[in-house]
Amino acid sequence: MRKRTISREIALKVLYACDISKDSLKDTIEKFWLVNNKFDENIIDFSNSIVFGINEYFEQINNIISESSANWTITRMATIDRNILRIACFELLYHLDTPEKVIMNEAINLAKKYGDENSSKFVNGMLDKINKEYRIKNKK
Repeated sequence: MRKRTISREIALKVLYACDISKDSLKDTIEKFWLVNNKFDENIIDFSNSIVFGINEYFEQINNIISESSANWTITRMATIDRNILRIACFELLYHLDTPEKVIMNEAINLAKKYGDENSSKFVNGMLDKINKEYRIKNKK
């Protein structure tokens, strides 16, 4: 598995744990790295950049997800789907060097692996809209 794919999966696990436990992000990620100390520095760095980047732009990312979803509030979304969308939205907006197709495919694969039977379709539709509304407009 590629390093960035592993990093995104770790970020999802950390964000999910933080959402479920209601512990602080700092405590959650510290606990994660304490138990999972076998990863190389590139994986750790990219995972941390995603998690702390989402934390920095949390309100903006949540607002974009909410505005892009028809008939869904972010709190009604499945925890896994919500956090996959946060990761992909963060990357679409703040990692402009990563192709949007890569970001979207990685998110869809995470949804297939960790979500329910409808997660990948939901994530795909949401990210398509977010990409068109926010990333493409910001790149011009």
